[in-house]
Amino acid sequence: METRYSTHPNQVKDFSTAELRENYLIEELFVSNETKLVYSMDDRIIIGGITPKDAQILLEGTDQMQSEYFLDRREVGIFNVGGKGKIVVDGETFDMENKDCLYVGLGKKELVFSSESSGHAAKYYIFSAPAHKEYPVQHVSFRSIEGDRLGTVNNANQRVIRRFIHEEGIQSCQIVMGMTQLDKGSVWNSVPTHTHDRRTEVYLYIDLDEDARLFHFMGESRNTKHVILKNEQAVISPPWSIHCGTATSNYAFVWGMAGDNKTISDAIAVKLEEMR
Repeated sequence: METRYSTHPNQVKDFSTAELRENYLIEELFVSNETKLVYSMDDRIIIGGITPKDAQILLEGTDQMQSEYFLDRREVGIFNVGGKGKIVVDGETFDMENKDCLYVGLGKKELVFSSESSGHAAKYYIFSAPAHKEYPVQHVSFRSIEGDRLGTVNNANQRVIRRFIHEEGIQSCQIVMGMTQLDKGSVWNSVPTHTHDRRTEVYLYIDLDEDARLFHFMGESRNTKHVILKNEQAVISPPWSIHCGTATSNYAFVWGMAGDNKTISDAIAVKLEEMR
């Protein structure tokens, strides 16, 4: 498991492109028959990818966590962004279609991941945070969430936001997760942009064509930076940073947050005229 340390906004002002990518971009999450994990000191979150192509994979604790098992002191939100698969949680099986969500709470000991077909492997994206109490395991299918339609054609940001783990949905200690899909012809997300101040957010960008690229904007509103991503890469947005993006085609992204609260509406809006 790789470790990422917190950075101060004054440091980031002078970061090179390489330094930005080293600190915030997660380039490789889905490797056949492997578990890839990144531990961020921002809100102690863990971001990961599990890709069981032709073998089952057990999610285990690591030396850095110093715990007997992965969810000894944690909870986790999971999205399947690949082919059909199954997750077995302490003996209970959950079928995972593409874009389905599973929440697993504190104290569950054995999580086993598998794919239905090695030719179209499941790709499990995980977002984990410390937990103080146990909430029930809950599966929600992508098809069951209608979502909210936002944006306009004129602003090239027509999109549907689906919330899965939140105050009025799947219950958790501090994780908030969902997915946003942009319509064809729309490329901008979360504009005007915002910060959360008391929460770290991670974007996993998916459904991009192989030759497409996405420009993710971050940094302070008056000293913005950008990171260029391709399909199935993730970027960490610390609480002080804006986060929004645009791409060369439409796409989707899984957003996950953890921190001091779970109130989605507490975002601090940033006006476009204030940005530099």
